[in-house]
Amino acid sequence: MKPRITLAEVTLPSGEVLSLQEHDSRYYLQTGGVQIAGPATARTERELANIACAPCRSARQPKVWIAGLGLGELLAGVAETLQQKRGVFIVAEPQVELVKWQREFFPDSTFSKDPRVEVETDVSPAALHQYAGTLNAVLVHADTAPLTPRGKLLIDDARWIGAAYDALQPGGLLGIGCSRPIRDAERRMARAGFEVVRHEIDAIPNARRPRLHFVWLGRKGSGQA
Repeated sequence: MKPRITLAEVTLPSGEVLSLQEHDSRYYLQTGGVQIAGPATARTERELANIACAPCRSARQPKVWIAGLGLGELLAGVAETLQQKRGVFIVAEPQVELVKWQREFFPDSTFSKDPRVEVETDVSPAALHQYAGTLNAVLVHADTAPLTPRGKLLIDDARWIGAAYDALQPGGLLGIGCSRPIRDAERRMARAGFEVVRHEIDAIPNARRPRLHFVWLGRKGSGQA
């Protein structure tokens, strides 16, 4: 049996250790003994990107803001769905080590090679405010994205959801993915003004027992929240 190899690690402000691991040519991000990115999240990240970005395929210059880099699967899904050369994909990742690891260990990845990718370190509502009315989509996978300073999911912060609404163009989409149900997610999004639908994703096709992950899409209407 092949061993699991720790390629890199860093101690987070919380005191927990974030590690990049490899096993049998598969890669994982793990913290506190829990996998936060890897094979368990990859399919849902790709599906989130595909579903949320599909309406942008006809846009000349689609602009997508992604909360968190993870292992780059969500970004790769966005780039795969949107082929426009003048697209802009903004990755908001405050953990600088993840950016370094991506470039060091995955030099051929979308993040490392696609010239449409931009990086910023702020994932807060203030970061979204600077894009007022300009984004086609805002995407976040709750498992892989940064948490708020209080250790909560971004979706739990009404200010963040409101900032995402304001940053989107009319008709733009807030896409949220997670490996488990998020309590009151639809209600919070609706309160901000979004028209919300929920999708269920089979995270491991052909498995004996289906493992459902979830994607919420919130559409910004033409009116104001």
